[in-house]
Amino acid sequence: MTATDYHRGERTAQDRAGQLDHARRSGRAIRGEMPDKAREFLVAQPMLVVGAADGRGRIWASLLTGEPGFVRAPEPSAVTVAARPVPGDPLAEVLGAAAARPVRVGMIAIEPASRRRMRMNGRAAPGDAGLRVELDQVYANCPKYIQQREPYVAAPRPPAAPVRGTALTAAQQDRIRRADTFFVATADEEGNTDASHRGGNRGFVEVLSPTRLRWPDYAGNAMFNTLGNIEVNPAVGLLVPDWSTGGTLQLTGTARVDWDAEHAAAVPGAERLVEFTVTEVVEIVDATPHRWTAPVFSRFNPSLTESTAAGVDGGASRSTPG
Repeated sequence: MTATDYHRGERTAQDRAGQLDHARRSGRAIRGEMPDKAREFLVAQPMLVVGAADGRGRIWASLLTGEPGFVRAPEPSAVTVAARPVPGDPLAEVLGAAAARPVRVGMIAIEPASRRRMRMNGRAAPGDAGLRVELDQVYANCPKYIQQREPYVAAPRPPAAPVRGTALTAAQQDRIRRADTFFVATADEEGNTDASHRGGNRGFVEVLSPTRLRWPDYAGNAMFNTLGNIEVNPAVGLLVPDWSTGGTLQLTGTARVDWDAEHAAAVPGAERLVEFTVTEVVEIVDATPHRWTAPVFSRFNPSLTESTAAGVDGGASRSTPG
């Protein structure tokens, strides 16, 4: 992959971060087809995160789960998923059996137990029991910031009716403050969608208000896919899984990147900050029977300040830098 293979927003973000050369090297890992080892990894996974735009153009990230083997790569250029979003999920219609046309999706398969992850971008259409995705990009990421967890399956219960809102409730705010992992979906100017992982110690996501969040952008692979998309398209979707109950919290809204070095310096490990404005919230209890054990935190997670730790324990949040 060369500099010209990245889109305008990615190149802008790479340049602002002084990472153009690193990005070129990282780009060599991106392929149009899935290697055999990646196909073996995929078939062993019980979960997949999918990002896409709904019928109104809003970006969401959804959780799909199943017994290992529910996601397969029957050929190097395609993935099949024997699952669809649960009823009430914001992407249930566009990724449903009656979807009228292919949808651009970003996907990430992640294995917390081994801290491995793989990203796949392409075009999804209804398949025999779920989705068939024609792949455009496939690449692995490093294990940084992934909390180690072991999966298990609880007694299945029907997903609850979704609870919707335009702002975070007090309980939802507390859940986000305590989160150590979330997933973020973004898209470029042409609608090409990407799904990515963000992790850190509990408290790394700040709740600034019922409609505003902020999180640090830590050192990564220098591709700047997420930040590059935000440069040209501020629409963003977040998925915060509840690993212990199978519930999901999905947010859609807009994001901006704060490139001010002084602001970043106030947050341990941050190279820059991302601010997110919530426009809609969807919470689904018992979205999946799949569960994961308590985390073993990544050794790469930056330590939090005392004020951030107090926010996790007592519900306070740190004031805006500067």
